Amino acid sequence: MTGSVLEQEIYEQPSVVQRMLDKESENAQRIANAVRDKFSYVIIAARGTSDNAARYAQYILGAHNKLSVGLATPSLYTLYEKPPNLSQAMVIGISQSGKSPDIVAVLEEARRQKRPTVAITNEPKSPLAQTADHVLLLHADFEIAIAATKTYTASLGALALFSATLDGNKKLLSQLQNLPGFMDQTLQLSAEYLPRAERYRYTQQCAVIGRGFNYATAFEISLKVEELGRIVAEPYSSADFLHGPISMIHKGFPVIVIAPQGAVFGDVSALVDRLIELESELLLISDETKILESANLAMPLPSGVPEWLTPMVAVLPGQLFSMALAKAKGLDP
Repeated sequence: MTGSVLEQEIYEQPSVVQRMLDKESENAQRIANAVRDKFSYVIIAARGTSDNAARYAQYILGAHNKLSVGLATPSLYTLYEKPPNLSQAMVIGISQSGKSPDIVAVLEEARRQKRPTVAITNEPKSPLAQTADHVLLLHADFEIAIAATKTYTASLGALALFSATLDGNKKLLSQLQNLPGFMDQTLQLSAEYLPRAERYRYTQQCAVIGRGFNYATAFEISLKVEELGRIVAEPYSSADFLHGPISMIHKGFPVIVIAPQGAVFGDVSALVDRLIELESELLLISDETKILESANLAMPLPSGVPEWLTPMVAVLPGQLFSMALAKAKGLDP
């Protein structure tokens, strides 16, 4: 394969997720057995890209495990030194490097309060891994590019594996085994639209819309557009976007919409109709042919992906678009 380091890492993702599933499935079962019935809710500590993975965890653990999931406020543990009561919580720390001091501090406090802790990291010898009771490893090898890609999708995959294992749901576990194939199909579909990213090289701002499981995807694609394309990209839920922010839309304003089929598709599709009326520049990520026909830039997804797995698939066009945008602007991705 030729191209930038980032491009190579993006195209590694199906094999990385496959490797993580192969190597961590038995470990996920051991962790699930160890923590089951020992907590009532979940607190997740994370930063940056890992924080977007935590947003996905809020949906998947809520939908499949009926768990309330909150995001930790690490400054309470470090700068303010006023950690909250974690009674009845399980605490998960997500960090690709496992070296973030404030994430480690949250897990250290959870251990002090005798709460079960799980680390999701790419580094088995990291401070985070050493602090946690249990560790799910990403098996992504070393990630060289500054923009996290393969560690992000591996983190989502690890959360999906843990959720399905904790629930003991064989159907979900079976669906999860098909994920690397869906990711590979998505990457193959990218060849037809990537050259058109040059159209957006003078863009200065955009909005990124997702909902449900793909609320996290909106945040992650926004982050990639900002750090690679160096333009302002604001993430929103389709519901929140209608409560004020839609007033900024004018003719030609770029909006990236993540719209795979599923429970939220009708809501997101209705927003797309409104954006068409406002003559916005629509960049659509979807597996629905009809909605893609209305896009200025259509980024297709393969059909048949279960909605709960679409975030690991739908983020890939966003990564590729951000990389192509950087190249079109003469930036080093």
